[in-house]
Amino acid sequence: MSGTPGRPLSAELSEQLVAVAVDILADEGWSRLNSDRVAARARAGKAGIYRRWPSMSALARSAVGRFTLVQVPDDGGSLRGDLVELVSSWRRPLSREERAVASLVGAARHDEDLRAGLDAALVRPLTEVVDRLGARWSERGEEVPAERLALLRSVLEAFWWQRLTAAGDGAMVAEHVEQVVDDVLLPILVPAAEPARS
Repeated sequence: MSGTPGRPLSAELSEQLVAVAVDILADEGWSRLNSDRVAARARAGKAGIYRRWPSMSALARSAVGRFTLVQVPDDGGSLRGDLVELVSSWRRPLSREERAVASLVGAARHDEDLRAGLDAALVRPLTEVVDRLGARWSERGEEVPAERLALLRSVLEAFWWQRLTAAGDGAMVAEHVEQVVDDVLLPILVPAAEPARS
C-alpha cells in the first residue's frame, strides 16, 4: 500500500476495498475490476482507492498477495501419505480466494504487479511447503535428493495452475487425485520403485 501525504489512511476502509476487489475478481474476473466498480461497491470515493494503490494491478496484487493457497499438509506417515494430504484440496471446488487468483493468470503474463501477486499466493508458499516436506522426509529417514524436490515442486506448480485455469469448478475426482499421486508425483521421489498403495 503506497499512501500519500495527508490524512492517515483508514485501515478499515483499506480492508473493505480489498474485500470488494477479491469479490469482483472471484465472481466476475480481472477484466471487471475497475475503480468505478470498487468505489461503488465499497461506497467509497475513487480518490481513496488511488491514495492506497496507484493502479488496479497494484490493488489486485495486494488482494491476492495475502493468500496462501498451499499449506503444509498433516503428516501422512509416508511419502505417499504426505503427497495425498498435500493435494487433498484438489478434490474440492475452487475457493473464493482461488477463483480470485485464477482470474489473474492470463493477464499476469504482461503485468509485473499481477505476477508478484500470483507469486506470493502460490509460487512462494509451494516452494516453502516442498522444502518443509523434504526436511520432514529427511527426519524420517526418507531422504529425497534436492534435484528431485525441485522437480516435484515444478510438477506440482504445473498441476496447481492447471486446476486454477481449467474449465469447470476445479474439483477433481478423488480417484484421479490419487492416480496423479501414484503415477506422477510419487515416481518423481522414488523413481526406481513401484508406488506402494496404502
